Amino acid sequence: MKSTVRWWIILALLIIIAFLGVIIPAGIEEQDLSNIDSGDTAWMLTATGLVLLMTPGLAFFYGGMVHPKNIISTMMQSFIAMGIVSVVWVVVGFSIAFGESVGSEGFGLFGNPLTYFMFRGVGAGTHPDLAPTFPLAVFAMFQLKFAIITPALITGSFAGRVRFRAYMLFMCLFVIFIYAPLAHWTWHPNGFLRNWGVLDFAGGTVVHMSAGFAALAGALFLGRRKDHKEFKPANIPYILLGAGMLWFGWFGFNAGSALAANGVAASALVNTNTASAAAMLTWIFYDAAKGKKPSAIGAAIGLVVGLVAITPAAGFVNVGSSIFIGVIAAIVSNYAITLRTKSTLDDTLDVFPAHGMGGIVGMLATAVFANEVGLIHGETTTFLYHLLALVIVGVFTFGGSMLMYKVTDLIVPLRISPHGEKIGLDISQHDESYNFMYKEE
Repeated sequence: MKSTVRWWIILALLIIIAFLGVIIPAGIEEQDLSNIDSGDTAWMLTATGLVLLMTPGLAFFYGGMVHPKNIISTMMQSFIAMGIVSVVWVVVGFSIAFGESVGSEGFGLFGNPLTYFMFRGVGAGTHPDLAPTFPLAVFAMFQLKFAIITPALITGSFAGRVRFRAYMLFMCLFVIFIYAPLAHWTWHPNGFLRNWGVLDFAGGTVVHMSAGFAALAGALFLGRRKDHKEFKPANIPYILLGAGMLWFGWFGFNAGSALAANGVAASALVNTNTASAAAMLTWIFYDAAKGKKPSAIGAAIGLVVGLVAITPAAGFVNVGSSIFIGVIAAIVSNYAITLRTKSTLDDTLDVFPAHGMGGIVGMLATAVFANEVGLIHGETTTFLYHLLALVIVGVFTFGGSMLMYKVTDLIVPLRISPHGEKIGLDISQHDESYNFMYKEE
């Protein structure tokens, strides 16, 4: 099938979705507006915007790290997620994540895809469990931003060698079959991980562990790059800009997950900033202790690892614990990157060592330091369930993602052609160039 025919088919599907949006009734005639709190609503609207900013920040963060011939394609992989995941979320993603639970009482597996199909029933009214003091539509949009950045995070593992339309297909499959069910397990009132007492305040499990294990599967499935050799990042200022945008947006990511303008949000904000700062300093000092010079790239990676690690714990621990979490996560991730460089695994931008390992450290640290129920307070149940959840989530996201890669590859080859990889994805996939002065080596 010719490439243009495939694009016509995709366009036709989008047009069909557009018509569905017109003919399906909104289902929001009777809404409860009595519980709306203007402060909570204003904060959640702000937090939603902050979280969306993280994806363009990730685009700069990743784009600055790759070869100049792949900057545009790498950044585009993050930007296109804002378009594709937004539509998938409205059509069926939100329903699978937060719709009427399918499964036994206390053991929900996924949401009914028809509950909020095409955002039916998602409007200005509140929801007693999901959004008790602000519109359900705001909650749905807030959660959408988490769903957007998760597949975008994965792209760093196979940067420079993935076919653009294949990545778009994989992204749809990942959100529907991996991300949304995992969100249901963890955050829906009937989700089985939530009912086991597994704590994930803002997405350490749902976002970072899932992205990390999916990235590991992607790196293994696509194999090493043809020009697998060390090269200097294309634009270090881009990396710093992206890291700064991520840090800024992460306050919405974590503090917004309190789902209210209250003391928990304030605590999450303090812990987020503190853990990130501690991790950044630890990364620099650890590199210096190994004989390396303190680097801007190290500072940027370190602060992001700190943000990743504090995410599941942000609203459950005190500020002292957040410093410890940032320090430990930085050391673990730094060492994991060192091990990766000595292996044959070509995780281009070290997504698994940073996000996967950072998420694992944060998840286990949450079970250790969580107020009242943490291991440090003499409670073992939470920690044991976190260990079990770690195994379940790891197997599900790695195995499920590997299956999604194989399905995608059967429909559209995932790996770019050797020639396309050699000239760069900017030219071969988008017919654009970051720098007109760049010449193929």
